[in-house]
Amino acid sequence: MIIHIIQRGETLWNIAERYGISLSEIIAANSLPDPNRLLIGQSLVIPIAFRQHIVRAGETLWQIAQKYGVAVGSIVQANHISDPSKINPGMILNIPPRIHTVKPGENLSQISQIYRISVQEIAKANRIQNPDLLYPGTRLTIPFVKPIIDVNAYTIHAGEEGGKEVREAGSFLTYVSPFAYIIREDGGLDAINDTAILQAALTEQVIPMMSITNFTFRDPGSRLAHAILSNTELQDRLLTTIINTMKEKGYRGLNIDFENVFPDDRELYNQFLQRAVDRLHKEGYFVSTALAPKTSAEQKGILYEAHDYAAHGRIADFVILMTYEWGYRLGPPQAISPLNQIKQVLDYAVTVIPRNKIFMGFQVYARDWLLPHVQGQEAETFDMQEAIRRAVQHGAVIQYDRTSQSPFYRYVDEQGRTHEVWFEDARSTRAKFDAVKDYGLRGISYWVLGYPFPQNWVLLEDNFQVRKFRSIH
Repeated sequence: MIIHIIQRGETLWNIAERYGISLSEIIAANSLPDPNRLLIGQSLVIPIAFRQHIVRAGETLWQIAQKYGVAVGSIVQANHISDPSKINPGMILNIPPRIHTVKPGENLSQISQIYRISVQEIAKANRIQNPDLLYPGTRLTIPFVKPIIDVNAYTIHAGEEGGKEVREAGSFLTYVSPFAYIIREDGGLDAINDTAILQAALTEQVIPMMSITNFTFRDPGSRLAHAILSNTELQDRLLTTIINTMKEKGYRGLNIDFENVFPDDRELYNQFLQRAVDRLHKEGYFVSTALAPKTSAEQKGILYEAHDYAAHGRIADFVILMTYEWGYRLGPPQAISPLNQIKQVLDYAVTVIPRNKIFMGFQVYARDWLLPHVQGQEAETFDMQEAIRRAVQHGAVIQYDRTSQSPFYRYVDEQGRTHEVWFEDARSTRAKFDAVKDYGLRGISYWVLGYPFPQNWVLLEDNFQVRKFRSIH
């Protein structure tokens, strides 16, 4: 797939004609709120079998062609390049797919082995209904090879609403983690209504991961964490409760999210993690942790100091980096998940945590701040579809911040107040997916289901093969 940025005067019909696809395909891929009203700067996913490549410093066309397994000439032709020796960093190249002409006697299984891609992927790309019916001379589009990753998503909605969210996104998920069982001072847990979520996970072959935490919106949880971490008897009681709950409910693993832990409790937290892993591994469960976004071991602050990246990387089966919330709802307007900040976290994380244990956090909601910002004034949080609807309503022009790799816009409401909205779009999503590939990470963790973002799921499927464990009983 490629991404098209709307220019002044363009219509959906123009764009469909340019790429040789139907209006309905573009509308469906982007779930456009109003196909007749496009915004300057708006990004559209174009569902064709091309891939886009952003040229990096020092790259040659030959290297790029080798990376994608296509001929240099096909890239030159697709991009109307007059001088193949002159490509500039930042240039966006459309990479055409490989084409295979079926030979007499060939079948899809043989072709899939040639290109090291599954029969199902080839059949899907070419809309083949019956893989056994293949005629000589047929030209097949060969999809690009996609890295395999794990994908987790948290959900904060209980009951049937949470179950519906899991059913809708289930084909894109390896894990789902209902947030969250709240730890009590006596080592017990405040339960949540997760039955429908767990049923949906089973149906969608998604592994349910139990989440526990020490904080609520009323209490940062620092003293509660200290009470648990400084008392091995309470820890044993807590771990017994966790194991019993997992057995009863059908969870397959645990995600530990202790936040705002006192810096002096850092080593106690590490010891608790080891105790948890020792007990849960014996029962056949995995253990993961959620980590604040640190850029160095010495980073100060109650969010960071007790989160020992090296220890978590050594002890836990995997970690989820909470790489979001720079654009905090009570803070000034800015990108919620700026890629430049995320990369600083990843640069540090990969030095002390194995890359195959790291999930990069990805937020899937937008925020609208009033200007001028007043300290403590809360931004409105909503989904990406609402971000586009609001921009259309006010005739906003979408801008794109190259440093944070994030889109934003401003508008004036009916009361004459100025607003600034930061959100995610196809461009920012692709940039984050590229980072996952570049750093060789285990996967992506979404915070949080319940905010519709159709472009994300379309691009996720185009860029990655999501790992599924076929038997999760």
